[in-house]
Amino acid sequence: MPRTPYGKRLNRWILPVCGLLLLAACKRETVELQGSTSEPAAAVRGLAQHLQRNDLAGFARSAVPPDYHAQLETAWRQGHSRWPLTELPLDDKLVPLLAALAAPGSEKELIASFDRQFARQDRDLKDAARALGQFGVQYVRHEGDYTAEERDHYVQLIGALGEWAAQAPLGDPRLAHAAIPQLTAAARQAGLDTEEALQQAGMAASLQRLTPLLVEVKAVLASYGLSLDRTFADLRTGLVQQQGDRASVRIHYPLGDREIDTVVSLERRNGRWYLSDYLRHAEQAIAAMQPDPGAVPPIDPDSLPGAVAPPG
Repeated sequence: MPRTPYGKRLNRWILPVCGLLLLAACKRETVELQGSTSEPAAAVRGLAQHLQRNDLAGFARSAVPPDYHAQLETAWRQGHSRWPLTELPLDDKLVPLLAALAAPGSEKELIASFDRQFARQDRDLKDAARALGQFGVQYVRHEGDYTAEERDHYVQLIGALGEWAAQAPLGDPRLAHAAIPQLTAAARQAGLDTEEALQQAGMAASLQRLTPLLVEVKAVLASYGLSLDRTFADLRTGLVQQQGDRASVRIHYPLGDREIDTVVSLERRNGRWYLSDYLRHAEQAIAAMQPDPGAVPPIDPDSLPGAVAPPG
């Protein structure tokens, strides 16, 4: 069958367009950062891989030196530490959140509360997300006990999450009705809805029991358009500089529609590299359970010179 002039014109359009699409697909391949094969850069990627595999216990083991683990476990069981959960935003709200999700009949109550307050209130929810994002950015810039690196990273992180939340279908009843039972079931399975339950379980066991909840949280966020697995999978690292046992590593990863680009410091301990901020936070948790050497012990009045014994 002879080709018509229209068919010839169509082919002249289709072939170049297909070629451009193939070229674009090739260009989406990840470009490694300079120094990506260095040990400090590989150490940071290793932490991200633990989170991609939902391995919270493995993350904790890799984030600090082995001799810290037993001390952090003891600090956890004594109630002095919740590291590495304290690396999460709003970590002090975790136990109340778990309690609310795991409460008997929480599915019906939470769904009813959502339908009453948030269902189809997309405009109000988006406005609230923008306002919270702006407040969070300003707070991190000017308040709180953060290092300069943490401030830079958290400002980008909060900004990206605020933009995602302002576009996500947070008022969609269908998504909420599916997400709430997923989260409540995982919270009940964890069985960590009180500080006492966390303390009794210990650090390693608590992290293992929280793993199913992490799986469901990631699935719920993905249903709202935020893929954390993509974030961890596409994370790239490169060496900025290394001087002896100290190094700086650039981290680049996607979060929502943004590309996060930040620099972190690392230290080498016994031949392995660790994030300086994680070391600092873990050391603070360990120090919290040690007695203060400068503290003055309480004085027993009966031991003072001239003290008179009470009658009887």
